[in-house]
Amino acid sequence: MAHYDFNMPVSEQQTRQLKVNDTVTLNGTLFGIRDATQIHMFDRGRKTRFDMHGHAVIHTAPNVKKVEKSNTYPAGYAQICIGTTTSARMERFTQPLMREYGVRIVIGKGGLFAASQAAFQEMGGVYLAIIGGAAALETTWVEQIEDVDLDDLNPESLWKFRVKGFGPLLVAMDCHGGNLYTRVNAAARDKRAAALAALGVKGD
Repeated sequence: MAHYDFNMPVSEQQTRQLKVNDTVTLNGTLFGIRDATQIHMFDRGRKTRFDMHGHAVIHTAPNVKKVEKSNTYPAGYAQICIGTTTSARMERFTQPLMREYGVRIVIGKGGLFAASQAAFQEMGGVYLAIIGGAAALETTWVEQIEDVDLDDLNPESLWKFRVKGFGPLLVAMDCHGGNLYTRVNAAARDKRAAALAALGVKGD
């Protein structure tokens, strides 16, 4: 297990060195994205002006407040609470995010599935996990909302955050086939089988 501090963007070589149970802290740019954002980008043909090559996306629809644009609030938004949503609904977007936009890192809750794992292995990506209920802490890692695109979808706009010390986050899926969720599931099944056997109950 190792820890990595990344200044974004990162290279394929950097993400390919990560393995499950490593930890990562991000600095610089982080993009916020959610269901509606990706439905419009990949199902309805909309494009973003942002260059996300080598960057990370976080599954979020943040709570923000509209304010006057200034040096402090260049996008005209102040962050109130930037939490993370469950990733499973966005499984089908991992591959196009990586292939079409060069995204390297996906951040969310609960993990992703086989198609995402295959995309990580093919293109050198990783999934970083955030524990549920950590939104207040996450918000302290966001210095500024620098820009926003596709803002008619607000709050499921495409957000460009500036972050400092965003983490440590746990590598839960890597590009070598490592998957913390399948490991935990297998371990839980083994413990269940052992407990049933100790009670003299036949498992399924």
